[in-house]
Amino acid sequence: MSDLEFFLFLIPPILAVLIILNLFKRKHNFQNLPPGDMGWPFLGETIGYLRPYSATTIGDFMQDHISRYGKIFKSNLFGEPTIVSADAGLNRYILQNEGRLFECNYPRSIGGILGKWSMLVQVGQMHRDMRMISLNFLSNARLRNQLLSEVEKHTLLVLGSWKQDSVVCAQDEAKKLTFNFMAEHIMSLQPGNPETEKLKKEYITFMKGVVSAPLNFPGTAYRKALQSRSTILGFIERKMEERLKEMNRNENDLLGWVLKNSNLSKEQILDLLLSLLFAGHETSSVAIALSIFLLESCPAAVQQLTEEHLEISRAKKQSGETELNWDDYKKMEFTQCVINETLRLGNVVRFLHRKAVKDVRYKGIIDIPCGWKVLPVISAAHLDPSLFDRPHDFDPWRWQNAEESPSGKGGSTGTSSTTKSSNNFMPFGGGPRLCAGSELAKLEMAIFIHYLVLNFHWKLAATDQAFAYPYVDFPNALPINIQHRSLNKLHD
Repeated sequence: MSDLEFFLFLIPPILAVLIILNLFKRKHNFQNLPPGDMGWPFLGETIGYLRPYSATTIGDFMQDHISRYGKIFKSNLFGEPTIVSADAGLNRYILQNEGRLFECNYPRSIGGILGKWSMLVQVGQMHRDMRMISLNFLSNARLRNQLLSEVEKHTLLVLGSWKQDSVVCAQDEAKKLTFNFMAEHIMSLQPGNPETEKLKKEYITFMKGVVSAPLNFPGTAYRKALQSRSTILGFIERKMEERLKEMNRNENDLLGWVLKNSNLSKEQILDLLLSLLFAGHETSSVAIALSIFLLESCPAAVQQLTEEHLEISRAKKQSGETELNWDDYKKMEFTQCVINETLRLGNVVRFLHRKAVKDVRYKGIIDIPCGWKVLPVISAAHLDPSLFDRPHDFDPWRWQNAEESPSGKGGSTGTSSTTKSSNNFMPFGGGPRLCAGSELAKLEMAIFIHYLVLNFHWKLAATDQAFAYPYVDFPNALPINIQHRSLNKLHD
């Protein structure tokens, strides 16, 4: 037997030994998988995990699994073996190690409808490039000098249409506000124009598909959404071509800014703008609706908000000014507490999709195998009684010191407790993928609350509450009865 034949003869048994050793090594390495139940083949426990529940709770699935297995458990979700984390420490660890140990891993259906170049599904350098574009366009200077006044304008347009002793669907009104703002912000579309209204109609169909089951059959919401996606992208592409023909391009909106300041391809720009329209419209509108809902049952918070904003309004009148500015915004201290508490209790973003790109051993006791899906459940940490006192109560004063609460208790036990809560508060995610529009979202909420409490009393016109599907939504669109108040008339 020649040397070559002998070598070829040895290859199969050597490979077999290496495979067996590797399997043994992996079995040994992963002996510390957390407890849990993998459920049915392929489906796993996905149906139970996605069953709707009240948005101010963690739902029966999470409650049951945490009580049985602890805050970190294994499951089979979205067709993949999964580590589910309701532990604030592990959640932070996952988000802070984005790109090193973990990466974004949304289901294919999300990428199919938002686009393969969507910032939501991109990883690595392309995500960093797209995120940098968003951060540059949403810079602090731009928020101060331009976006604040645009948010105020669109807020006044919506609230100015509310009639005395009428019923409005607060969720729809909030969506109208954020859509009109984002449409102008992205492509300089003016509210009420036929092309804006047509785009809005297509976008509503698109959104129904984003949150539906990914069934690509004729007549399904997902199929209709894919068709609306094509229509929306065609609209954006025509706007892009018009800009490219202009000698003096408008750089005040995102489309003009991206065309001048980036090297993205046409397809990448289209998916970027669509994903930002989605992100900037949907989450902010839900947060505004949640604030209206939660404040309705907390008159003490409404009273303190009214006093804070009356003081700002009176100072504006004395100085002869009408429009809000950045200094006014920074004075809205209790408003920021209300915003924080709304985001903590309502949890607009309930969990995030991640995947381990390396074998991970967390704190030396929990194994997370490479390739497994990882779900940091942000809402579970926000509603954890070991982190937040009376977590299911709407208590904006928990974000202040205890002595500032009207009850003398607040939601915290002092500064150290408030700091502890802040460290575990992640409504916009964290790490390298921290939401680029987080400051804009808080600005939108603050400006809306300012004009709401100064101009209206409101109460629920019919029973409604926020549900997690897992996206947060009010089934009846949050109908409220409104009464005008004369503390500060809406100016034109």
